[in-house]
Amino acid sequence: FFSPLVADAEMLGTSDPELAATMGFSGFGKKARTFDLEAMFEQTRRTAVERSRKVLEAREREKEDQAEKEFRIPCTDSSVSASSAARPGSTLTEREAVCSESEDSSNEALSGPSMQAQSSAKGQAEDTDGDDDDDDEFIGPPLPPGFKDSDDDNDNDDTEEEDNNPVKKIPDSHEITLQHGTKTVSALGLDPSGARLITGGYDYDVKFWDFAGMDASLQAFRSLQPCECHQIKSLQYSSTGDVILVVSGNSQAKVLDRDGFPVMECIKGDQYIVDMTNTKGHTAMLNSGCWHPKIKEEFLTCSNDGTVRTWDVNNEKKHKSVFKPRSVQGKRVIPTTCTYSRDGKLIAAGCQDGSIQIWDRNMTVHTKFHCRQAHASGTDTSCLTFSYDGTVLASRGGDDTLKIWDIRQFKKPLNSADGLPSFFPMTDCCFSPDDKILVTGTSVKKGGGSGKLFFFYRETFQKLYEIEVTDASVVRCLWHPKLNQIMVGTGNGLAKVYYDPVKSQRGAKLCVVKTKRKERQAETLTQDYIITPHALPMFREPRQRSTRKQLEKDRLDPLKSHKPEPPVAGAGRGGRVGTHGVTLSSYIVKNIALDKTDDSNPREAILRHAKEAEENPYWVAPAYAK
Repeated sequence: FFSPLVADAEMLGTSDPELAATMGFSGFGKKARTFDLEAMFEQTRRTAVERSRKVLEAREREKEDQAEKEFRIPCTDSSVSASSAARPGSTLTEREAVCSESEDSSNEALSGPSMQAQSSAKGQAEDTDGDDDDDDEFIGPPLPPGFKDSDDDNDNDDTEEEDNNPVKKIPDSHEITLQHGTKTVSALGLDPSGARLITGGYDYDVKFWDFAGMDASLQAFRSLQPCECHQIKSLQYSSTGDVILVVSGNSQAKVLDRDGFPVMECIKGDQYIVDMTNTKGHTAMLNSGCWHPKIKEEFLTCSNDGTVRTWDVNNEKKHKSVFKPRSVQGKRVIPTTCTYSRDGKLIAAGCQDGSIQIWDRNMTVHTKFHCRQAHASGTDTSCLTFSYDGTVLASRGGDDTLKIWDIRQFKKPLNSADGLPSFFPMTDCCFSPDDKILVTGTSVKKGGGSGKLFFFYRETFQKLYEIEVTDASVVRCLWHPKLNQIMVGTGNGLAKVYYDPVKSQRGAKLCVVKTKRKERQAETLTQDYIITPHALPMFREPRQRSTRKQLEKDRLDPLKSHKPEPPVAGAGRGGRVGTHGVTLSSYIVKNIALDKTDDSNPREAILRHAKEAEENPYWVAPAYAK
């Protein structure tokens, strides 16, 4: 199809270039550019080979430098070389070879009088010899081969000692106290990064603390009452830290965002339906709740209506699934605490009949693991928590015990500790970040001593350590794995943070170093400014731009900056009557004394102005003149 066109174009291009250009065929006369693919591949291959050769050479050079560093110390010391002569010949020859190479290089760099002087100054020579990448530069005489740096030894000893002694890992050398209120701090939550702490209490308040934004005055940056007049039972950040689950004394759990604004509220169930599966939500007071560790939209709640329910943040109209714990007789039993396993596949609940019941998350009817007599019947199991490795479950009972279980052999506990009084239905227990220590708090009656934080070794349940927190019960405890700091909520409205300046990261360390911000006097003297945007211009107040500027202006105004005269003490002076008391008679005497008008002769008082009126008429005369 194109051949006649091409022929015509070539003909036109050769015969008449102007005509070809006019008709648009001028481009056909050029030859197409040809690419030699073989040559291109060959060039690419050569480049790759050259690059790989350079990389190999650089690696070999690094290895040689490393070997030279390792053998430099034995070579430079004459006494060591003498002792090494007794060793096998193979190693000696290698070391001699390396030494001779390094000596040659040092001979090039230095011009010394003798070999001994060269060997003594060899350390310096090698430093100037282009061995700049060596981090461990030696100053002074070389060290013997078996010598280790004392600092390294100390560090190694410290780490070994810490491994042997778990008490050294507890960060309790320093503490700060956050004043939540006057009533029990019943809920604590830290976001996954450890930047923000939230506290909730029996005073219905939820307070937000930002470690990076706080100064040494340790004030919360926000306080709110998300559930009106209901005690806060549990607070927890989601796995991503963008939303907060609030479980309170009512039947509807709430989800707030990071700044405390509501995201969703669970629906209330119909309390007249007997079968709890057919209601859309809880019908009685909530006891506990927590987020799914992997799925960021899912959370779990348990309630006095005898159910454990899972929810989706995006669907507040109905729960996802319902788990109904049952007693030995098959009757309904109230779950007092609930939690997910670390992988989120299991759901565990501690019940009022003393049992711990564990379900597969996807199988709502029958329990997967079950322990009927985990704690004393009729007591509130206040906390269940899985270890970080996921094999062990710890339970804090209302029968003053702390137990640890292997869920695969769920008949009897691995270990148990008793004599740990608990008066609160949310007394916590938690594992240390390395999974070796278990922590819980104890309750005390008013005036009955100090509430303590106990640390138990997980393997043997031996009591390792205790901290006297305050003269009230220790309710909540939280050991954050990233910060390595321990948060404690107490029965007298305090939230304490224990940390170690060396072992801990960020958190409380950020705010204690900041000085308190000085309160400017201008801020204390400001008056409330009433904004009336639709007022008439004559009633409209000028907008206050800055309180400081306004105060400076007021100081220049003699009326506004007039200092009030102090009250006269004793006898009156300067025309002012002394204060004789606050009686009516003394008030009248004072006012009579201040009145300077002369009402004795009214005719004279009027005629006093007669001359002025005659000379300069203003009112009557001008009117009659016109």
